[in-house]
Amino acid sequence: MAEVSLGKYLFERLYQLQVQTIFGVPGDFNLSLLDKIYEVEEDHGKGSFRWAGNANELNASYAADGYSRVKRLGCLVTTFGVGELSALNGIAGSYAEHVGLLHVVGVPSISSQAKQLLLHHTLGNGDFTVFHRMSNNISQTTAFISDINSAPAEIDRCIREAYVKQRPVYVGLPANLVDLNVPASLLEKPIDLSLEKNDPEAQDEVIDSVLELVRKAVNPIILVDACASRHDCKSEVTELIEKTQFPAFVTPMGKGTVDEGGVDGEMLADDPQLIAKVAAKLSAGKNAASRFAGVYVGTLSKPEVKQAVESADLILSVGALLSDFNTGSFSYSYRTKNIVEFHSDYTKIRQATFPGVQMKEALQELNKRVAHAAANYEVRPVPKIKLVNTPATRDVKLTQEWLWTRVSSWFREGDTIITETGTSSFGIVQSRFPNNTIGISQVLWGSIGYSVGATLGAAMANQEINPNRRTILFVGDGSLQLTVQEISTMIRWNTTPYLFVLNNDGYTIERLIHGVNATYNDIQPWQNLAILPTFSAKNYDAVRISNIGEAEDLLRDKNFGKNSKIRLIEVMLPRLDAPSNLAKQAAITAATNAQG
Repeated sequence: MAEVSLGKYLFERLYQLQVQTIFGVPGDFNLSLLDKIYEVEEDHGKGSFRWAGNANELNASYAADGYSRVKRLGCLVTTFGVGELSALNGIAGSYAEHVGLLHVVGVPSISSQAKQLLLHHTLGNGDFTVFHRMSNNISQTTAFISDINSAPAEIDRCIREAYVKQRPVYVGLPANLVDLNVPASLLEKPIDLSLEKNDPEAQDEVIDSVLELVRKAVNPIILVDACASRHDCKSEVTELIEKTQFPAFVTPMGKGTVDEGGVDGEMLADDPQLIAKVAAKLSAGKNAASRFAGVYVGTLSKPEVKQAVESADLILSVGALLSDFNTGSFSYSYRTKNIVEFHSDYTKIRQATFPGVQMKEALQELNKRVAHAAANYEVRPVPKIKLVNTPATRDVKLTQEWLWTRVSSWFREGDTIITETGTSSFGIVQSRFPNNTIGISQVLWGSIGYSVGATLGAAMANQEINPNRRTILFVGDGSLQLTVQEISTMIRWNTTPYLFVLNNDGYTIERLIHGVNATYNDIQPWQNLAILPTFSAKNYDAVRISNIGEAEDLLRDKNFGKNSKIRLIEVMLPRLDAPSNLAKQAAITAATNAQG
């Protein structure tokens, strides 16, 4: 085949990077482009490439985000104007949280643009670039393609930027160009996804300075945040922990980046033998999980975690995103000035900043020499993490505090766990993950309803990687109502997520911040157990649990643990019940909002 259409070229490039699902909504300016999805599938085999077909563009952007957090790149296709603007909230979240996305927009033909025709989906003023300009500030780079000869190179550039920089990229593709041909031979050369090399002299100075700090440290720690995961540094972080044996902490956004050594899902949290088994597992060897020390959230941390972090004399911080909800409203209180920050595009040591010294290469070089520098470090015990709930009778009503401890022992290695902004994202901090768990929580952007769309994306990604991997969602009854339509798409593609709906009668996080009895924090109650059959699910479970006995029976059921069908579990909770750290955060946020 000497030539290939530009539209097919785009999708073949994505397929080469294991992007096998395209999210979005059809519109007349992108229909010819969508035809090319099926041509790619025909070439590579049935089920190899697919169009998700979302309920709306906002949900599609959330889904592409969730997909990317599992596979490192996602793609959504929208139509000009009405479609692309509907997706922008989700795109902004991906930009804020360092998620690699390609946003492809089907735009009117070049001739229509040149004539400034008064087309539908325009503002009626002949300006066809206005929406492109709107995306500029939430995109790593953009391209508004107008020349078929340079189009393949522009597409390659945009894909590379999205993948390497882990940010959204905008591509405007005119409807008349997608069927024009380009040389098929261009597909033979892979897109260069390598990072630019760090400046050797600057990097050497960084490594030498860090090693000197390591040699002198008596009580050092490692603090890992979200960008370590987003920028593919989990293996480097693991090696750093194992070679130094420093205690390793994560932030709420970083949860899942460090192996936590949590119990396997087949064990039970109230089994006395479990404690000894877990203790032996964590104390054996020098793996990263044995040095996991907990979640640090400033003043909202557990006391023993707060003390351990804030008394450190050296902090190696990797991939920090220091937002309010990620830091307990900026309540970090380090006693030391010996702080090293590794970021995706710079490194900072104390007050000295080294632009362009990227953390992946810097960590790789540091790991070659750090064991010798840390040879005299006297290994300190890490804070103990409680695994067992206080005993209670079966008829005791469920609470957040009980739930988040108990699900720790139901989780299993390889799970993808998604939590919604609100009680879930705060509650999950109190749980412990098994190794090789992916945690997804939009702590910084915090768009209510994000998690349902993200669950679709993650479930479809897991379906492609390993159908046995479980995808687990925890979402509030209020948040669910914003994006519930995407459950229909989950059913359409036979995905099998667990959908835990925490029913506490409205927007609990908002009630705690302001308006505890205000009607604007109320929602119309739904028959949540009817959602799956309403969307025509055939193979499903829909159950409600209200007390400890019902929850234990469900979580002990081996069939329930099998990733065999889509399941909705409605968890009935008291109206103002919340994780303790959320109650504290809400009080801080309320006070901050009231300041002049």
